[in-house]
Amino acid sequence: AQQQFRNSDTATDNAKTDAIVGAGNPSFLGIQTIFTSELKITDERCYDPLPIFRILNPSHERVQLPEDFKLDENTLTKIYRKMVTLNIMDKILYESQRQGRISFYMTNTGEEAIQIGSAAAITLEDVIYAQYREAGVLLWRGHTIADFMNQCYGNHKDAAKGRQMPVHYGSKKLNFVTISSPLTTQLPQGSIARFLLILLRVVRQFFSITQQNSLAVGTAYALKRSKRNACAVCYFGEGAASEGDAHAAFNFAATLDCPIFKGDGIAARGPAYGIPTIRVDGNDVLATYHATKVAREFSIRSKKPFLIEAMTYRDEIAYWNHYMPIIRYHNYLESIGLWCERRDTELKKHVKNSVLLAFAEAEKERKACWKELFTDVYRTMPKHI
Repeated sequence: AQQQFRNSDTATDNAKTDAIVGAGNPSFLGIQTIFTSELKITDERCYDPLPIFRILNPSHERVQLPEDFKLDENTLTKIYRKMVTLNIMDKILYESQRQGRISFYMTNTGEEAIQIGSAAAITLEDVIYAQYREAGVLLWRGHTIADFMNQCYGNHKDAAKGRQMPVHYGSKKLNFVTISSPLTTQLPQGSIARFLLILLRVVRQFFSITQQNSLAVGTAYALKRSKRNACAVCYFGEGAASEGDAHAAFNFAATLDCPIFKGDGIAARGPAYGIPTIRVDGNDVLATYHATKVAREFSIRSKKPFLIEAMTYRDEIAYWNHYMPIIRYHNYLESIGLWCERRDTELKKHVKNSVLLAFAEAEKERKACWKELFTDVYRTMPKHI
């Protein structure tokens, strides 16, 4: 996979100078020119489907580990523990919202591999622009269960002082930009950072971010100018990809050569913008990890954007429950002797107790004070406030 990415690094340069058929034909900058006397209409049927990169197949068996794939045993098991923690926390908070104990919640079901796998492949120096379903990324980077509970309750221990909706997480310490409700705000902003990683995913929920895309592109360009060895990482879905800001962000990233990743049912759009692209099995945590790691290295090395499309399920819940990322990865770890049912039972019991305890503590805390509504917002408080 890494060699494939390296080859794509030079594709644009080759296209600028090569691939004209017949002596005397003009060379058009940035494209390959082939002249024909047959008039052909080009549509989606003219292209072969993009392959989906996979390491673990649906039967939970290893297909083939890439030669440059390296993960130690501690990291392999840590990935599983974080996936389980995210799933259990999801269930408890979702049930609590249905009971009216918290006002709002959005689950991450089926996306555990995308979140944890990609988060494990990047560094704390990378800036994250997320949407509503990337709690796993923040969990991997060090956000505690208590932090999640305090934010969902909006109590006085919440870092945002109760001023955001539940699941709109943020952490300056962990380079995780506070989530915005409007779609696609993050994409253009993130692209302005030195290197931008944008991960999109196809999911059953259709409302994702769109304005965040702008944020990501902006951050990517800023990182590029600062010469920091870091990426801007932006997550969004098919809803966001349908917004105009997403296209502006893609164009922004491509024309400014912002090191960036992006994906989600729109992989075919990447090459159209001159952006190297890969499609990955979003239910395969090892494939997601490896694709993200290689793409990040590509972006930093070439100082160019990169598109990752992570494919996961939509509405066929009953079918996909048999192939959910956690079960798939659990069976793989068992097959190589790194996990067993006893450890699994102990882990799930411990995580459930920890989440319930943190939930009960957050519920008892007093709400944030309304007088702090503008605290930390302005350097100098305006007189009218």
